[in-house]
Amino acid sequence: MDQLAERVSYVGSGEHKSYPSFAGQPRLRADASKCDPKFADPVEITDWLKTTIACGNIGAPWEGDFPRYAWRRLDDVVYEARLVNRELGQYKGYPLDRSEWPEKLYEVGESEDQ
Repeated sequence: MDQLAERVSYVGSGEHKSYPSFAGQPRLRADASKCDPKFADPVEITDWLKTTIACGNIGAPWEGDFPRYAWRRLDDVVYEARLVNRELGQYKGYPLDRSEWPEKLYEVGESEDQ
């Protein structure tokens, strides 16, 4: 999982933004969860994504070499990353409602092997 994690990146999506960002102009969909503007650094978010995948917080199906979903808990919010480019391993992300949280999330530094 560590080698896979090194190949992913976060590109974001205007569909979850109500403000201009590194992901482009806002195009917030009525049915899309809204991202918190404090998450403005794509390098930091990519690092979170890499750690998340390395921990094994991923979900099927696989599209090419990459899992479609990855999840990360920050404080009391779980964020879902969804693959948007299967060739380059690029993801967008958004917060989940508590009813949508995965059953098991590994903590940073923990993995499914433990």
